[in-house]
Amino acid sequence: MSRRPPPQHAKPPAPGVVAGLYVPRAADAAASAMTTYGIPLLVLATTGSPVLTGLAFALEWIPRLAAFAAAGTLVDRYGVARVFRLAALARALVVLTAAFVLSTSTGGPTGTVTVMVLAAVSGIATECTFIASETAGGAASRQAGRRAHRVQSVLMAIDQTATLAGPVAAGLLLHWSGAVGMLSILAGLSLLGTVLVPRHTLTAATSSVSIAGGLRTGWSTLRSLPALVWLVAGLALSNFAAGVLQAAMPIIIVTDLGRSSADAGLIWSAAAVASLLAITATRTAIDRWGLWAVGAVAATIAATATLAVSQAHTYNGYLLLIAVLMAGEGGMVVVLRTLRSQLIPADVFGSTLSVTALLLLAPFPVAGLLVAAVPPDHLGHAITGAAILQALGLATAFTRLRTLPGLRAPARHP
Repeated sequence: MSRRPPPQHAKPPAPGVVAGLYVPRAADAAASAMTTYGIPLLVLATTGSPVLTGLAFALEWIPRLAAFAAAGTLVDRYGVARVFRLAALARALVVLTAAFVLSTSTGGPTGTVTVMVLAAVSGIATECTFIASETAGGAASRQAGRRAHRVQSVLMAIDQTATLAGPVAAGLLLHWSGAVGMLSILAGLSLLGTVLVPRHTLTAATSSVSIAGGLRTGWSTLRSLPALVWLVAGLALSNFAAGVLQAAMPIIIVTDLGRSSADAGLIWSAAAVASLLAITATRTAIDRWGLWAVGAVAATIAATATLAVSQAHTYNGYLLLIAVLMAGEGGMVVVLRTLRSQLIPADVFGSTLSVTALLLLAPFPVAGLLVAAVPPDHLGHAITGAAILQALGLATAFTRLRTLPGLRAPARHP
């Protein structure tokens, strides 16, 4: 007896975690890494101005924060696939347009305006794809139950592998093939993301609230989760220190030390190797000692490394210390993502994620404006001040989190 064919309207089976989450996340993470670390280098190469480099870093992040006000609610309302595709496509179109303008212009005001607008607009699209990817990651973590930190460690490994390849690729492409070559690869990665994300993702539309209503819901949900509030507050101050370093590094490495843009990209790629190793170790460590102990150790490493960076004066010193810093940051982000996936309800995950991401990333444009305002020979003092803020913030956060049993108990597998 022959088997009946499925009805024409039947939906294909939902994709697994690899095809539905890890593969599209890899393409988008590569594009995001090239955007975040490559565009400040592009601005410096195009304008030759440390001030504009700092301003471009701020412009790259200010629209991202505005995008968070809508991205989470849009994901809750329309689903991961639609938001991810449209945002990745928009980034590709903007990058291709910038590549065309830069290839036909002779520099001057046209080139300056182009790279500054590129920094602003690409930031919006990048954060929309980030919110969509993180929402899918939260769904996968909830399905994994007590093994949620393992899903998050895989996602972090994907992100850090992209951070390993993205900055050095951006620097090499900019050095050897110019702005057009770098931007063409960035556009290709963005288009690849739109193709790889499946039609039926791990999460679909779950809400019909307005953007303003989504922000109110996300804020009220976050306030009801004190563990998440303290962790986000500490990491926000840590991100300010990281933002100062990211904005200042092209100026320090290229302008002060006289190294190439490829050398500047190599610093963040080396840091990604250290972070990737730390993430691998964190997965096993959380199983044994719990979220709080691992997070506290990672916070200590990150704060100590940032304080030491302000005293560095050689390329090798910056490379080593930033690698140690990013290793600590990697451990803390695994703790944050695991706790976030466990505590935030599924039906308001996108909205609450938007609010937490908004708070975590708000320090980055402030850091860019600080670097733009501080004379290059005083950047060391700015880094020292940011490092002290980071250390105080992380110490306060993990002291308050110390009494929460959910963070102190090791993860147990069913």
